[in-house]
Amino acid sequence: MEVIYLAGGCFWGVQAYFDKLECVIQSEVGYANSNIPNPSYEDVCRHRSSASECVKLTHTNLLLVLRYFFKIIDPFTLNKQGNDKGSQYRTGIYSTNEETLVRIKDIVASFQASYSRPFRVEILPLENFYKAEEYHQKYLEKNPTGYCHINLDDTSL
Repeated sequence: MEVIYLAGGCFWGVQAYFDKLECVIQSEVGYANSNIPNPSYEDVCRHRSSASECVKLTHTNLLLVLRYFFKIIDPFTLNKQGNDKGSQYRTGIYSTNEETLVRIKDIVASFQASYSRPFRVEILPLENFYKAEEYHQKYLEKNPTGYCHINLDDTSL
């Protein structure tokens, strides 16, 4: 098992999507790489923290997780996924493990090789991760009619 942190727009949809996959053991939404300790949702939305909305995933297959991630994001946009706009919705892949970051960069480079436009996905060490408020955890499970920019029914590759 391994842990990776993915930012791909609103964390509700990213979590709901990855929770459907067999290679994902556990997920938790939160805020990655904040410049203030323990930011609130309001801090993140008001750009007081520089954090991204992020999902912490415990998984069993890095390549598979990244294939699914690139299926649900637009890797060419900056600070935007679906109707979500702002730096907190930027796309990013984070890890606390340097070897994992090297593997991530290699995998993403192989995906990028199929396109002439550059990806706008940051790949960085995780500086910090703060768990989001409880009402955000499994939000779409609790609120099935809530907004999501991801097609949650399409889990095929």
